[in-house]
Amino acid sequence: MAEIIQERIEDRLPELEQLERIGLFSHAEIKAIIKKASDLEYKIQRRALFKEDFINYVQYEINLLELIQRRRTRIGYSFKKDEIENSIVHRVQGVFRRASAKWKDDVQLWLSYIVFCKKWATKAQLSKVFSAMLAIHSNKPALWIMAAKWEMEDRLSSESARQLFLRALRFHPECPKLYQEYFRMELMHTEKLRKEKEEFEKAKMDVGNLDYPEEILKGELARIIYRNSVNIIKGAEFHVSLLTIAQLFDFAKDLQREIYDDLQALHTDDPLTWDYVARRELEIESQPGGEQPATKQARAVEVGRKEERCCAVYEEAVKTLPTEAMWKCYITFCLERFTKKTSSQFLREKRLERTMMAFRKAHELRLLPEFQYKQWIELLLHHNFLKEALEVAVAGTESFRDSVTMWQMKLQVLIDSESPDVAVLFEEAFAHLKAQICLPLWISWAEWSEGAKSQEDTEAIFKKALSAVKGADSVTLKDKYLDWAYRSGGYKKARAVFKSLQESRPLSVDFFRKIIQFEKEQESCKMVNLREYYERALREFGSVDSDLWMDYIKEELNHPLGRPENCGQIYWRAMKMLQGESAEAFVAKHAMHQAGHL
Repeated sequence: MAEIIQERIEDRLPELEQLERIGLFSHAEIKAIIKKASDLEYKIQRRALFKEDFINYVQYEINLLELIQRRRTRIGYSFKKDEIENSIVHRVQGVFRRASAKWKDDVQLWLSYIVFCKKWATKAQLSKVFSAMLAIHSNKPALWIMAAKWEMEDRLSSESARQLFLRALRFHPECPKLYQEYFRMELMHTEKLRKEKEEFEKAKMDVGNLDYPEEILKGELARIIYRNSVNIIKGAEFHVSLLTIAQLFDFAKDLQREIYDDLQALHTDDPLTWDYVARRELEIESQPGGEQPATKQARAVEVGRKEERCCAVYEEAVKTLPTEAMWKCYITFCLERFTKKTSSQFLREKRLERTMMAFRKAHELRLLPEFQYKQWIELLLHHNFLKEALEVAVAGTESFRDSVTMWQMKLQVLIDSESPDVAVLFEEAFAHLKAQICLPLWISWAEWSEGAKSQEDTEAIFKKALSAVKGADSVTLKDKYLDWAYRSGGYKKARAVFKSLQESRPLSVDFFRKIIQFEKEQESCKMVNLREYYERALREFGSVDSDLWMDYIKEELNHPLGRPENCGQIYWRAMKMLQGESAEAFVAKHAMHQAGHL
């Protein structure tokens, strides 16, 4: 092995001599490069090979290449690239080839190889890398698309890109993304040919000898892909995706019309079709010739007309296809338009009226999903329509009796209405819902009680909640209870709550950090209390939380009544308890802290 390493180092000598001769590196730097290169070569030539060693080797060479580039720029020297950079690039490619042959399944390694070749290698070399990768990873459509895009956009070879897409489709005949990108590529190719022909004609050059078939210039290849793909991949979503791509190209109006007509003919029973057709009305100009209205008011009227046309399509859609999914599309559109900013009062009022009407109709037909009941109630509360909000909330809880969200919305309406029935409704909600999903309601009840009831009532709610909520959910409640205790009764109350809960597992790190912070905010901050809190926290989290140990050490060092002599003992306790990465993180933080105090 030593002979191989020596031979590879000797192969480097010509480029290193050139680097020193032209003044890019000093003699000492060349010696350092040789030493580092020897170490790296040893690691990739030994019997037991590790991927990280190959990655480190490549990264070192890339850093060297970039440093050479910067120094060339600084001294303005651009010669001898064949002897220096090309030699390094060739060596790195050899390392990548070995690594990718050994770890064939590592896609990230292949992608790193491609990124390197894009920056440093020739296009022909990169094309070979893509071919080698696809021979192994032919089951990944995204890699075929990447290779085809590179052939099309960087190598400017439409034919190579086309061949890659055709090969990819043999492996993945039902992959929508492949068809979409192949369709886009053929439209881009057509657009490029049309521009070329146009430029030649502007320059009054004879294009008779050049190959510009009329069918290609009209986008016939893209049309063939479209027709073949929709026979294989059914559904309005794919159809719409192709139409969206076609609309990016102005010359493809006939193709757009064909796809649009097919969409309406083939997918009338799909809400996505109606949604697309309705939204398209926003793009159609009302004025002939596409003249824009001159005044703000006229523009608002024009937008209003477009939205009316959209809603007319949606109204027809919900009659033809009276499903929850169709109403969802309609209401989503109404909400999108309502949230769109406008200075026109007329437009705002019209949008609000239209949105409310859509919600009401869907509700009457029992086709409103839970999340849209929530949206409706929020909209009503925002506009202070409390009476109607309560009616909707009651209807929502009747339709979705097991939904925490619906009960929360109903309670929110009663709270905003300052109803005397809030507490009664909380009790009713708990009677209907499963205990394990009630955490949000308990928190809402406690938060409402804090503002509306006495401290005793609120504390009673927290205690009741903790007796009902078990496991991980109780952690959040304990944190909230401690926060409330400090807000309402100060440190004394918070300490009492902490004492009552300190053995009630599970607990969070934040629970202990809160009480530590509350102690530190007191005028007479007692170190004995801080020690107690840290010790209790470390009993729970000392094996995983390096920051707790570090903060404990800092407290002993910085507190007026701290004992710096305890820090060594705390350090060794931490080293015994912490495991793996947590121990490494602690050592690093401790070293940095000590360095900062030197």
